[in-house]
Amino acid sequence: MAEGEVEVLIVGGGPVGLTARALLERWGVRVLLVERHREPSPFPRARLVNVRSMEIYRGLGLAAGITARAFAPEYGRIRFRDTMRSRDFATAAMTGIDAPVAESPVTGVVTSQDRLEPVLLAGARSPVRFGVALAGLSIGDLPLAGLPLVGPPLGDLALGDLVLAGLSEEADGGVAVVLHGPGRGERTRLRARHVLAADGANSTVRRLLGIGVTGPGSMGGFTTVVFDADLRRWCAHQPAGVYFTAHGLFAPLYPEGGWAWFVPTPDDGPHADWPALLSRALGDVPADVVRVQHWESDAFVAERFQHGRILLAGDAAHAMPIVGGLGMNTGIADVHNLCWKLAGVLRGWAAPGLLETYEEERRPVACRTLRQAVANTELMLDVQNRRRAQLRAGRAAPDHVELPWSERYFAQLGLVLGVTYRSGAVLADEGPAPEPPGADYAPSAEPGRRMPHLWLARDRSTLDAFGEWFTVLTPDPAAWAPQATPWPLRVERLPAEHAASCGLSAYGAVLVRPDGHVAARWPGPPPAASTLLDALTALTGLDTRAVRRATPP
Repeated sequence: MAEGEVEVLIVGGGPVGLTARALLERWGVRVLLVERHREPSPFPRARLVNVRSMEIYRGLGLAAGITARAFAPEYGRIRFRDTMRSRDFATAAMTGIDAPVAESPVTGVVTSQDRLEPVLLAGARSPVRFGVALAGLSIGDLPLAGLPLVGPPLGDLALGDLVLAGLSEEADGGVAVVLHGPGRGERTRLRARHVLAADGANSTVRRLLGIGVTGPGSMGGFTTVVFDADLRRWCAHQPAGVYFTAHGLFAPLYPEGGWAWFVPTPDDGPHADWPALLSRALGDVPADVVRVQHWESDAFVAERFQHGRILLAGDAAHAMPIVGGLGMNTGIADVHNLCWKLAGVLRGWAAPGLLETYEEERRPVACRTLRQAVANTELMLDVQNRRRAQLRAGRAAPDHVELPWSERYFAQLGLVLGVTYRSGAVLADEGPAPEPPGADYAPSAEPGRRMPHLWLARDRSTLDAFGEWFTVLTPDPAAWAPQATPWPLRVERLPAEHAASCGLSAYGAVLVRPDGHVAARWPGPPPAASTLLDALTALTGLDTRAVRRATPP
């Protein structure tokens, strides 16, 4: 590769960008990640790593490290109180967090984003440059904003604090990037084959591309107050990941201590006496304010997830209200869907059109998830409104409010495990993907669905069979053994006792994509000798006559 080139430039160093970096590195893709902040955020921000995200991190070998830094399972619960010093008047478990579920080999965790990011950062070796911001972009010779594309070749990537000053799509199939060093008066040029924008809800990349958004928009301004206080008297015997009170939302930060208070920002937020406000909210419990951050809660989905070789993921593509912990996890699923497709295009075993299926598959999921996140917020407010009505009626502090949802926390399991994709990367019947089944999840090996978790051997799940390759799962591996192919492909024996639950006979097979979703299913033996290769050709859009045959791994 020519000096000063990378295959994928990732803009944004939060959990989504860092996860993409780890996934692409596993495929051998040369990656550079740039982040405009000079260091990882010290604020807790996202609080929940759900079951599906933990499955992805299990595949990357990071799940154990994340769990080791997280809260114990008993913190997988929400509690409603009048104040932090009051008794619970309602509570609900976070399904898949508070205890294992039969549908997955992993359990999600409650953990703060500032504890998650170091694990992700250490989980790959590709270069990361903090202090790099995107300041402009141009498409071809037409500058949309920012600085002109000038400067010498990049050479060594270890450049310290830089400002990303521009982008342009080049006719020869790359994206030109300009890095500008503050105080150095220099601009340095870099070429990337693709750009993955994971630069947050206020995405500079999305704005400069002129991509609009749809949805409710701003949900208001909020403030996070990180503080230290001894609340063990009221919380140690009733642990939770989140406490909803009439004075805001309180959350423990780390197993060893620390708290965060999330509250709507008052009109004089930047000048407010936050120690005094916190003291009143806690009921005069002594507390030390460590830091304060003001932020906007957004709710939208981008109108497009792709502009040529530039792709949006995470909050750059969709922003979710925080209730229910859906935002970061949706972004992690985005890049899990996208990175194998980028690898296929870059390595020549998929046509560029495969990238178009990213938006086809993930944008409908983002729209459904946004609706759920807004509904989560309404459910949370409903509980508090019921409580206020009880107190206004003059009853003597009732101890219970009936929750307006089942014991399954905000319909999470069906939403995160029950996603069905419909696109050219799935050989399924025509028609739109069905809506996720709500709180309940029914495992299915139907094309487009996440392949169900089934035990192949002791401590080895079907999900452990997937990685940087397509997987054929069949009770009859000999019948499905492929010829030499240009695709990374493995054949794995499916225990006969699982065949019927997957819709297979003793001779059938499912073809599973690298992201663990079923690409095709044949209930019986292969209809023809070329069945498997024909399916892979259709899925990836590859003209096999134009590529050199490769040996399967």
